[in-house]
Amino acid sequence: MIELDGMTPDEIIEYIKSFGQGAYRGKQVLDWVVGGTPVEGMTNLSKTMREELSQKAVTNPVRIRQSFKSAIDGTVKFLFELNDLNLIEGVLMSYKYGHTLCLSTQVGCNMGCAFCASTLNGCVRNLTPGEMAGQVLCAASALNGERVKNLVLMGSGEPLDNYDNVVKFLRVITDERGFNMSVRGISLSTCGLVDRMYDFAGEKLPVTLSVSLHAPNDEIRKKLMPIARRYSIDQVLDACRNYIEKTKRRVVMEYALVDGINDSIECADELAGRLRGMQCHVNIIPLNPVPERNLNAPTPARVRAFLERLEKRHISATRRREMGDDIQGACGQLRRSVIECPTTD
Repeated sequence: MIELDGMTPDEIIEYIKSFGQGAYRGKQVLDWVVGGTPVEGMTNLSKTMREELSQKAVTNPVRIRQSFKSAIDGTVKFLFELNDLNLIEGVLMSYKYGHTLCLSTQVGCNMGCAFCASTLNGCVRNLTPGEMAGQVLCAASALNGERVKNLVLMGSGEPLDNYDNVVKFLRVITDERGFNMSVRGISLSTCGLVDRMYDFAGEKLPVTLSVSLHAPNDEIRKKLMPIARRYSIDQVLDACRNYIEKTKRRVVMEYALVDGINDSIECADELAGRLRGMQCHVNIIPLNPVPERNLNAPTPARVRAFLERLEKRHISATRRREMGDDIQGACGQLRRSVIECPTTD
């Protein structure tokens, strides 16, 4: 089936014209697609047109299977089901400046990072542009008319490992004639696929690049992230500098603090030395424990000391606000629990 929500406005118009319709009809369909309306609900199309179109196309190949709302901060965790019955996750966070959706780009993940539950079952397959846009439509439907203002491609999956589909999705979601989301309201997280980072810098899609660094040197990084055996920290940081130069955007360095591994003052000093002079910000994340990995977060005092050390060394850094702790907010936790203990619904 054709996924209309994964097509650019021009593609939708040309596709509808293939049914013998005019461009104006394609623009009508585009409006319905952006609103998440199923084909059978496109009431300004003839019944014959709707029947013919519904046999070949869908507007959203994603549905909300379950959702959980945090009693602490209102964060909503979604378990999405795809048409092939695979499961993915999304997290909707509400801030003063609007709603942010953290969405998935793959079913699972192949990167093998030691602190992440998404990768425990490997990667089943890539998501299509329509399945990524479908997550946005589902979240918007749960907001009762309010917009999803910002996106974070940081759910299950490595976005740059699904490069072509992710780039297409970003073009679809930011097209001003369609979903019209601001490119500056989108963040893309990568564990450091250096070759693709250089490619992405040339796409003229200046989203905020978030790089999962998580260590100040290669020795420690290899303990946490298999990708470190392929690309060194110096290679990753050179790719970041290239992205900054090409897009004029600062890069965010994600740094999950793991007790006894990368949380010492010495690590903070080494990290500060590597980042000195770079247009970047460090996002400190106390580890969300993954029982299967036997890794834990450091004490609050140790987290505070690490952050203060970076600030003393004139590195822009903040501790990421923890949200959704009571609803399995971390990547992969909910999906994995359902896979291991399935229930009927």
